Amino acid sequence: MHIPSLIEKKRDGAELSDSEIREVIAGFTSGEIPDYQMSALAMAIFFRDMTAEETASLTRAMLESGDVMSYPDGHPRIVDKHSTGGIGDKVSLILAPLLACDDLWVPMISGRGLGITGGTLDKLEAIPGFNVNISEADALKQLEKIGVVMMGQTGEICPADKKLYALRDVSGTVPSQPLIVASIMSKKFAESLDALVLDVKFGSGAFMKTREEAQSLADAMQAVGESMNVDVKAVLNPMNEPLGRAVGNALEVQESIEILQGRGPSDLRTLILDLSECVSHADRSQLETWLDDGTAWKKFVAMVECQGGDVSCLTHYSDVHVAPVIREVKALEAGTISKMDAETIGRASLQLGAGRAKSEDAVDFAVGFSDLKKVGESVECGDVLAKIHARDEASAERAEAQFLNGVEIS
Repeated sequence: MHIPSLIEKKRDGAELSDSEIREVIAGFTSGEIPDYQMSALAMAIFFRDMTAEETASLTRAMLESGDVMSYPDGHPRIVDKHSTGGIGDKVSLILAPLLACDDLWVPMISGRGLGITGGTLDKLEAIPGFNVNISEADALKQLEKIGVVMMGQTGEICPADKKLYALRDVSGTVPSQPLIVASIMSKKFAESLDALVLDVKFGSGAFMKTREEAQSLADAMQAVGESMNVDVKAVLNPMNEPLGRAVGNALEVQESIEILQGRGPSDLRTLILDLSECVSHADRSQLETWLDDGTAWKKFVAMVECQGGDVSCLTHYSDVHVAPVIREVKALEAGTISKMDAETIGRASLQLGAGRAKSEDAVDFAVGFSDLKKVGESVECGDVLAKIHARDEASAERAEAQFLNGVEIS
């Protein structure tokens, strides 16, 4: 197969065959096709899109590039959730242990930060000792023990997605719908799921900017789910302001702990319950009880312990990662918050070091934003709009200027 010709074919808007897609994914996975050619093809797909048939072929090719998880006979219902990305979206850290309280198995395979969106694995690794790199065999043992595991992709599960996921992040092709669908669904289908709930975001801080784009993405993912006999439900959610009141890895872990202990921001709690209802046996009141009475918290602690995390630090987690500079951003006028732009805050957090500019970059767990005001809240002149957590004064100053560009008070 002549790869430049295939790139040209997609560049010119032609449809790739199932065999061509399978061959290129196999070649990319094996290393025969270099990153620069795959980047060029990804960019061609970004501009020219893919048909439903091409997207399904890409999903299957990526799924079949590695192993799929298997479970013993008589296992509980296997469920999971996926978010298409957002700012301050730490839902997985709470939802996974909550669902495990319902005698479900939750084998959550997650990713790292992508674009301005934070990654679940990066947040988990902000817990000292937490190991996301575990084998399928160990994952199964943990499911049998506590019903939940949160892990990265092993070398055996969807290796094509793992390579392409990292490439998309640094090649400007993150928002491509077929690449998003194939990435999400191949990884999730490798978990051999019975049911999946999709948290499909739209707005300034999401990859899909409009509700129509989000609905199109949801429909595409549900169509692939139907073809694979998996019960896929989708919930559309706005992402024009950050979710909760914290953005940044350790800051979001702290907020997750608060929700798991029956506290925390109401918008975050509501979304978790909305999504959980879609795949759980339990009703909403029971799910709320598990958040409030410590049941979900105990499940989270058990997961941290099983995966090598330092459980003792969870009781004083806010002291674990402390940024050298913490700056208050104050309102310059009184009024009502009419805008708290998620994309602007996400980009400011990225510049602080909470995300990656290159795939090999390390993230700074301590930096980000906390105590964010929400749209609709009233403020007086001098009230704190947010706290910036930065590595130094210069980056804090830049973040403040950037942050204020995304805030409006009316």
